[in-house]
Amino acid sequence: MSARLPASGLRWAEIIAVGTELLVPPRVDTNSLHITARLNDLGIEVRAKAIVGDRREDLESSLRAALARTTLVVLCGGLGPTDDDLTRDAVAAVLGRSLHEDADVLLRIRRRFEARGARMPEINRRQALVPEGAQVVANAMGTAPGLWITHGDRTILLLPGPPSELKPMLEQVVAERLGPMAGDARLYRRSLFICGRTESEVDEIASPIYSPWLDQAAPVHTTVLTAPAQVELHLSTRDQSAAAAAERLDGAVAALTAAFGADVFSTDGRSLEEALGGLLRERRWRIGVAESCTGGLISSRLTDIPGSSDYVVANAVCYSNASKTSWLGVPEDLIAEHGAVSEPVALAMADGIRARAGTDIGVGVTGIAGPAGGTDSKPVGTVAIAVSTGTVRVVRTFRFPFGRLRVKQFAAQMALDMARRVLVHADPGVAFVAAAPPGAAR
Repeated sequence: MSARLPASGLRWAEIIAVGTELLVPPRVDTNSLHITARLNDLGIEVRAKAIVGDRREDLESSLRAALARTTLVVLCGGLGPTDDDLTRDAVAAVLGRSLHEDADVLLRIRRRFEARGARMPEINRRQALVPEGAQVVANAMGTAPGLWITHGDRTILLLPGPPSELKPMLEQVVAERLGPMAGDARLYRRSLFICGRTESEVDEIASPIYSPWLDQAAPVHTTVLTAPAQVELHLSTRDQSAAAAAERLDGAVAALTAAFGADVFSTDGRSLEEALGGLLRERRWRIGVAESCTGGLISSRLTDIPGSSDYVVANAVCYSNASKTSWLGVPEDLIAEHGAVSEPVALAMADGIRARAGTDIGVGVTGIAGPAGGTDSKPVGTVAIAVSTGTVRVVRTFRFPFGRLRVKQFAAQMALDMARRVLVHADPGVAFVAAAPPGAAR
């Protein structure tokens, strides 16, 4: 076992979620997310987590690997009364400890059944089996007790699988055991959300900035994650002082923001639609959106935000060419000349919804989501997006080489971001690149 418990307290953990049902759809392991959040609150970093089916040899292998790497292993699930509930057996085998029936645990299980006017099935005696030296954690919500085991400088925590049982038990363990062990240091986090660059581009720019932070006495760790048309930089540091951690993270955020400029749309965890909504509210501007290929996705995202009625006036999903003409005033000859998926039509849609809804800013989106409808000159994934304020008209054509759903997701993201960029640069005296003549390529 290579890792040692730091003098400053418990710092690292791994989670093993047990249950074959978690390896197949539609079941999702939500317990690990809850455990991770609570451990992070204590400054304990979860370095790995695994899902293991109901096979004893697999569970034993995963536990041995985790114990070799970290000081705290949390297992959830597999503490029931049936033959496939093998967590107790696997843990006892790995630690070389015998199992014995705990009379107090057995009595509590019997009384729980009796309180419901039922007889305890003999199979439930399995839940009273406790590895030698383990401390029982009472379960107020079910029959399976938790177990706390100290093994050298390692700690193993066994929690039941049902969330209604796991969550209150974890709170008890946090208050009575994990909190005091964790020490005074806590884990602090910040995030930057970026739009308009690929993951590789972001890391190429960010890596020279964040790499030296790892060599500092109090390092700042950086993780790069991706979402549709979005790259996220997640920063974390550990400190006993919240003020010192905040100062360190503020400096890191400032350095990265300076490098990416307007590509950064959030440094406080807000989504793109929240950031855009905040800008609209600050300027007392109202927005209207005309959507074709995105089918209302942009409107849905905008109106997911509470209070969006302050700035969302009226949106339209104009899927057919006839609706683009009748609802938005897009000239028929413009569609005939350039096609429905074109920059001139996207601009006309943005102008049309702005005029019809009486808003300060209009967004128009038209494209080919697929899988059919593409041509050599306009393949599937071609999307034209326009933003118009009347005095500023911006339009771009994108190529999203994905399936239908992701084309819609990327198009919605880029439309929201283009509107945000117009607002960021709409202050008097700030130049912004206006749209090229209709039909010009980008």
